[in-house]
Amino acid sequence: MANNAPLLEQVTQNALLIDEGAADLFRASIEHIAAHEHSADFLGTAVSMASDDENFWPTTDNDWRSSYRPYVVKDGILQIPIMGVLLNRFPWQLGRWATGYTYIEKALQRGLDDGNVKGIAFIHHSPGGEVAGCFELGDKIYGARNQKPMRAFSADAAYSASYLLYSSVGKRGSISRSGGVGSIGVVTAHVEYSEALKQEGIKVTFIFAGKHKVDGNAYEKLPESVKSRIQERINRIYGVFTAAVARNRSMDEAAVRVTEALTYDASDAIGVGLVDRVGSLEDEMVLFSTEVAAGEEQMANDATDKGIPQATHDKAVADARAEGKAEGLKEGAIAATARIKTITSSDAAKTRPSAAMKLALNDKLAAVDADGIVEMLADMPEEKAAAPAKEGEGDDKNKAKKDGEGKDKATRSHFDEAMGDGTGIKAGYDGDDGDDKDDAEKLSNSILADYAGASGGKAKKKAA
Repeated sequence: MANNAPLLEQVTQNALLIDEGAADLFRASIEHIAAHEHSADFLGTAVSMASDDENFWPTTDNDWRSSYRPYVVKDGILQIPIMGVLLNRFPWQLGRWATGYTYIEKALQRGLDDGNVKGIAFIHHSPGGEVAGCFELGDKIYGARNQKPMRAFSADAAYSASYLLYSSVGKRGSISRSGGVGSIGVVTAHVEYSEALKQEGIKVTFIFAGKHKVDGNAYEKLPESVKSRIQERINRIYGVFTAAVARNRSMDEAAVRVTEALTYDASDAIGVGLVDRVGSLEDEMVLFSTEVAAGEEQMANDATDKGIPQATHDKAVADARAEGKAEGLKEGAIAATARIKTITSSDAAKTRPSAAMKLALNDKLAAVDADGIVEMLADMPEEKAAAPAKEGEGDDKNKAKKDGEGKDKATRSHFDEAMGDGTGIKAGYDGDDGDDKDDAEKLSNSILADYAGASGGKAKKKAA
């Protein structure tokens, strides 16, 4: 892990926007980057590759960079992951471990330029990261949020630097039930090794010009005057942070400051105004996709945006799911009806009508396409034809029994009988055409009735 020392020093000797409780995760993430098989590319060529706009996005799937520069668009929504430690001048996204501000910026710009992208989702699960680069990126998100609809999702954590970016989309932020947001604060650390070096018999002597050249070094006790200057800088950064969140979320800055860098779970976060509603990432994405597809006016993300009330949000999610389910059932019913008709109207079914209907309605054969069922049917024995009626017998009844297309009942198939006048499958159809049916065929007719109910078929009373 020789490569982790300079990176760890870079991010720990400077001011950070990171949740205090994430120190171990922070270090583990840095070590993961340093131990990665592509660490030399991640750390050694970050600046040069970041500035190469023409070749930033891999053009082939077999390019190893594709996995670390994801560009995922689903249902018109670009999903930008903001996960792990957030790093400046880092043009990569390493799963749950680290995300670079440069990567986020370039993904955002590509999404804004991409005509296939109708909305942009920022998916957060991060303890925060570096100050450098964070406010600049937040301003770019804030400035672009009226160009296309944007949403922020805390799934499951958006702390400190991550929350700054989360707030930049405006009042369109959700949080999972187990999630957390906040930690609006700034931290830095001074590490002193003077006592340890003394015990080892090591003494460091600085030779320098300029009174403050070695202020805050790790080999001497930190003077109060130097500590005060560092504190002043931290306070200034804190002021920029609270002002940015207040602007982004249309809040009073005093209300942001009163959080005092606390972290909040889902219910408390709504109460202090840091998030707008609670919802799973899956439900939120369904709702966002539906809204974008509908082109609703409420998609604007301006500073006066009040967000979607929780009750309205929950109803919208339920409606979107119900609509999708209904559409799926409708398409399934149409496909099933076409499949049944293909089987029962085939040449093989003409001499095997009962067997054709049984095979068509057997749910265990649902995965077999209609042509395959017809082949199976052709290999089965032909059924015996019904004995012809005596001359004159039932003439009056047969003359009256014509369907909507003018077919005599005697020549109608089981499919025709089930479909009635063509408006839908008869609920409760039992195939009673005057002939005795065995138990297997009655079972088939029962299945047909169940199918009618499931697919929305209208019940029709049998003629008396």
